[in-house]
Amino acid sequence: MPKQKSNRAAAKRFGISGSGKATRGHSGLRHGMIGKRRTRKRRLRGSSLVADADQARVLRLLGKR
Repeated sequence: MPKQKSNRAAAKRFGISGSGKATRGHSGLRHGMIGKRRTRKRRLRGSSLVADADQARVLRLLGKR
């Protein structure tokens, strides 16, 4: 039986947390930084969890479920 392949586009955008949930980066940090306040840019750093409604779909794309 062949190996399962994860969706490569999804693998570049999402990660897996230690507890097994999907994580994502925040949007809005690619361009247009001059027009955004410093505090807004600071809040957008780091990662957060994928919404509960989308968890199963993202994990399936990553080959975890």
